[in-house]
Amino acid sequence: MLLTASVAWAADDSTMRPKEGWYPNVADVDFVAQYAVLPKRNDVVIVDSRPKARKYDPGHIPGAISISEREFDQLAPSMLPPDKSTLLIFYCGGTKCMLSHKSAFAAEKLGYTNIKVYAAGYPDWIKSGNVGAVSTDYMQKVVSGEKKAVVVDARPKARKYDKGHIPGAVSISEREFDQLAPTVLPADKATPLVFYCGGYNCALSDKSARKAIALGYTNVKTYPAGFPEWKGAGGQVAVTGQETPKAAAVKKGAEDGTIAIASFKELVDTAPDTIMIVDVRDPADYKRGSFKSAVNIPINDLENKLDTLPTDKPIVYICGSGGRSGEAYDITKMLRADLDVYFLDAELTFNADGTYKIEPHAG
Repeated sequence: MLLTASVAWAADDSTMRPKEGWYPNVADVDFVAQYAVLPKRNDVVIVDSRPKARKYDPGHIPGAISISEREFDQLAPSMLPPDKSTLLIFYCGGTKCMLSHKSAFAAEKLGYTNIKVYAAGYPDWIKSGNVGAVSTDYMQKVVSGEKKAVVVDARPKARKYDKGHIPGAVSISEREFDQLAPTVLPADKATPLVFYCGGYNCALSDKSARKAIALGYTNVKTYPAGFPEWKGAGGQVAVTGQETPKAAAVKKGAEDGTIAIASFKELVDTAPDTIMIVDVRDPADYKRGSFKSAVNIPINDLENKLDTLPTDKPIVYICGSGGRSGEAYDITKMLRADLDVYFLDAELTFNADGTYKIEPHAG
């Protein structure tokens, strides 16, 4: 059933009055809910028109893709389906937000013929009792310690979790949730929880999230892309009972605090999980290219993030030429002398194909 603007507005006339510039075909939360389901439907594309890093990553409608209104012209041709009759549902930050309407009009100009706008948007989705979702980029921040959350793997423990899971995740299979949750989940019901399972075709995380809400937890989200996308994106994988492989001993460079270039290359290529690589460049530089196992902690944020760094493995700071990584080393030695820390003092470049080049400074 397709809801027209008049039907949706009638549901709540005080908040859904048509405004100048709105797209004419508006849907309500009940309409959207039948499409925002797991397993993910293939007859619809739900589009979040808000800025990705600031809004989409920490919370969006499950199954939605991110095409911010500002980047629509650039991203839409490759991200929207080739079938122009596919149902598209755009949303943003509520009835005062025009981004979804602008994107809907832009999609219409591209020839799409079945377009709706969920004008009440993400705030209404959450207010209506639905669960929000987080992105892979956000999960990387959780794993690195930049964001705080208890991550819960809802898959079967022996068959799935033990063989590979997101680092730091606890195992509470959906089948054993009622038995394990009271002792495994934190006592503070305001603690952020993120549930995941086997990707968009798996409903275990959504079921577990709803059970957690029923127990009184107030900050619950899912990671619908789950373990398949985490692993596919190069995220670190933890295995239950598997010993951490022994790395070749870190060989120091000529300057105090540095790691020898050859030693660093050996560790990156053969044992990346035995060191923690911290890229201290700006986020934009990090996104353009870095090591798959590296976490991004910009130099200006490092002092506040020192407590998140591990004490059980060497830490190697990197940047483009050794300036900021050296500064990161100095900060760490001054404030956390207990950490085993080094920095790469070399010219480091990343290529578009994912390869990298490390060269000693000229002269």
